[in-house]
This record gives sequence, C-alpha cells and structure tokens, in this order.
Amino acid sequence: MTGNNIRGAIAAGHELTAKAGAAMLREGGTAMDAGVAALAMACVCEPVLASPGGGGFAMIKRADTGTVSLIDFFPQTPKRRGPNASEGFVDILADFGTATQRFHIGPASVATPGFFRGVEAISADGARFSLCDLFDPAIQAARGGVTVTPYQSHLAKIVLAILTSTPDAARLFAPGGSPPPAGGTVYNPDLGFALETMARGGFADSEIGRTILKMQADRGNLTKHDLEVYQVQHRDPLEIACGGSSVFLNPLPAASGTIIAYALDRLAGPAPIDMARALDTADRARTQADGDLAVLSRAPLRQKGTTHISVADAEGNACAITVSNGAGNGEVVDGFGFMLNNILGEEDVNPFGGADWPADTRLASMMCPTLVIEPDGGICALGSGGSNRIRSAIFQTLARHCVRGETLAEAITAPRMHVEAGHLDIEGQFRDGDLADCIAAFPDHRIWPGGNMFFGGVHGVRCGPDGRLTGIGDPRRDGVALIVE
Repeated sequence: MTGNNIRGAIAAGHELTAKAGAAMLREGGTAMDAGVAALAMACVCEPVLASPGGGGFAMIKRADTGTVSLIDFFPQTPKRRGPNASEGFVDILADFGTATQRFHIGPASVATPGFFRGVEAISADGARFSLCDLFDPAIQAARGGVTVTPYQSHLAKIVLAILTSTPDAARLFAPGGSPPPAGGTVYNPDLGFALETMARGGFADSEIGRTILKMQADRGNLTKHDLEVYQVQHRDPLEIACGGSSVFLNPLPAASGTIIAYALDRLAGPAPIDMARALDTADRARTQADGDLAVLSRAPLRQKGTTHISVADAEGNACAITVSNGAGNGEVVDGFGFMLNNILGEEDVNPFGGADWPADTRLASMMCPTLVIEPDGGICALGSGGSNRIRSAIFQTLARHCVRGETLAEAITAPRMHVEAGHLDIEGQFRDGDLADCIAAFPDHRIWPGGNMFFGGVHGVRCGPDGRLTGIGDPRRDGVALIVE
C-alpha cells in the first residue's frame, strides 16, 4: 500500500490492531501513540499472542533527536523462589496436528510482567495523548465484542489445552468446551476494565496487582516487591552496516539481534543459497556458543506466542514493537480478563528449569523489533513473530531489502526458509534453480507447498526520503497494513 501527503503507516497482525493505531495517527498522534493504542488492542483481538500479563521490546526512532533506542520490557524472573513453587508447575500437551508439544504452565511459571511499564515507557518517549485516550479503542472493543478471524481461531485450537486448563480460562476462551469459531463474536468486558484501570496509572499498586499476588500466594513466586520494583531497561541497540544501510537490532541479553548480525556478516552473496548457508553458519555458531551468545557479538532460544506492530509517521518518528505472553500460564486474572505469562516454563527461554532459574534476571528472547536507516535517509520499521524462526525471517527480509535492493513489500512476501541443526525448511515458491541449489546443499530438508505461518510474520512500514509512506503486513500471519491520510 502506498500514499502521498499522509499522516502515517502501520502494519500489524490483525485489522483491529492496525485500525486502533491508525485512529491515533489520524488524530495527530505520533508513531508512539499509534504503537501504544495498537498494543492495547492486540490484547483484545490477539489474546493468544498479546496480554497485559506478558512483555516485549520496542525499537524507537525519535524525529526530534534523531536517536534510536531499545526499550526492554520483557518479563523479569522473580527475586526469590516461592516456598511451594515446586507444586505450581503443570505439564500439558498442545496438539499441532502433525505433532504434540509439552508445555509447562501454572502459577510457578509466571515471571514478573513488563507490559504495563513498557506501555508507559513507549508513551513517555514521544506520545502526545494520554493512556486513557490511547486505550479507549481497545476498551470499547473488549466491551462491544470482536469478530474471531480464521487465523485467531486456528491459534486457539492449537493451544486449546492451555486455554481450558483452568475453569476460569475455559469460561473465557472456550465457552462450551471449544474456542469460538471464525466469524463468532467474543466479548471480554473484564479486560476492558483491566485496560481502564491501567490507563488510570494502575497495575502493581491497583486491584490488578493485588489479585495477581493472591493467585501467586500459595504456589507461585511473585511478591509485591517484584511487581513494585520492575523497571524497563533502556538499551543501546546493536547497530550494524548492511548494504549501505544502518540496521538497529535487539542487543544482548536478547539472542536475536546477535544471531542476525552474525548471519548478515557471513552473507557471501545475494542468492538464496547464500542466505541458506549464512543461516546455517549462524545456527551452528549459536549451538557451539552453548548459551553464551556474547562470543558471537561484534563488540538457545526462541519465543512462542509473539505478535508484532510497526509504525511510522510523517514527522519521521518510527517504532517497531514485538510482544509475547509465552504460551500463557493457564490462569486468568480474576475479574480482569487476561492470562498471565508462562515465561519460567518456556524451556527455550528458561533452559534452567522450573526449580533452577536465575533470580532477578532478564532472560533471553528471540524477539527482534528492527529499524533500518537507508543510505538516502529512508526509514524502515519491521519485526516478526514466529518462535525460533524470527531470526531467519528478519535476516532474509534485511538481506533482500538492504543487499538485493528489493522493496520492503517484495522482501517480506518473497519465499522464505529456515535452517536449524542442519535441517532446511523451505517454501516451495523459490525459482526452480534456487530451490534446487538449496535442497542440494541440505539433503535433510522439507519443502513447504506454500507460504506458511511457520516462517514467521514480518510486518513492516517505510518512510521514504521524500516522506512517502508504505506498509506491508505479512500474509503468512494475517498481516494488515494501513496508510492514514
């Protein structure tokens, strides 16, 4: 989508998410206003992927200062282990159709949520409207009902065991024993009340925080101190040169940016086989690093249940925001309509195990909101959901856009691949010669018949040097892009 003389562009994983941000741009808000409004709406219409009980990262470029900064609001491990927390883990199996996967949920799987503090920090970094104004579209949608999309219905079926693991969760997410079908309407007035409470400035010291602590008292780890002292971390991005552009990636302790930078540094050429080999080299280095990714940095991890929002405005502000709730811990905060995270139960984020995680620590994540400043001054904001495929999706998008010179839309919609442990997964839409080269180099491979959500969902926007704004939502994950006049 393209346009001239416009206020901004937003790309996200749901039409309502994009529309909430677009409404703020239309009213004269900045990219940061739009990002916060979209985040709140994502909690309503993308509840499997976004929740006030989780957290994430935001990469922000401010037009007034020209600076690029990273806001880390990922969940933090609690400061101490609860005395009965060993009893607070529940193992369940999620059904992916061709395979099942074991998840660790329950009260002991919850890390300190960072969502609300992140929203405050993004808003403070250039928003013009109050949180009450920014949250209002989401509050109204939660109370008035949202229509379930086929993609959201599919996600709910995959994690149905989590959504029905407690009576309260089942009543909210699967009334009658199954999630509402595509086209059905979901109402969540409790979530509307939660967002209203947060908009007035309350989380840790509100009834929301007190309710969370009651739920954590017997078999969890969180204390009042955890909620009260949680702080976002402002970090300098990992900045690299790529094809003449400056690329800003999520730095350590997040894993993603370092791995993507390592792969880009070893990209021998622009062909798909070159991308496959660079991905393989980076994955082997990741494995050999044995968790110490600092050895890959120029100066074993993934994240389930992620969604991404990219925004740029006509003034030159841009933000890329990726959030996650893990897979959810199965418990709905009573009276507030959202599920807490299960970050301590995510083996790929917390490889230490439920009883052996490091206290008071930011764990690594594969999420990587990304900004690109092009040689001519153009700015791109992009990012992806997609578990451990996030790094591959963003790497290929950057390689195609910055090195091959493809437009952002071409780079995002192009066929994609992922290499891990010597195994190649590849979409079959590559040109015959490129596909043949890749599968010849990787005898252990699987060809996917079409674009698939397995390969992530990169949503991106671009502000050209002439102020022209474009946006693209990845069709693999129901992406939507809106240009706001």
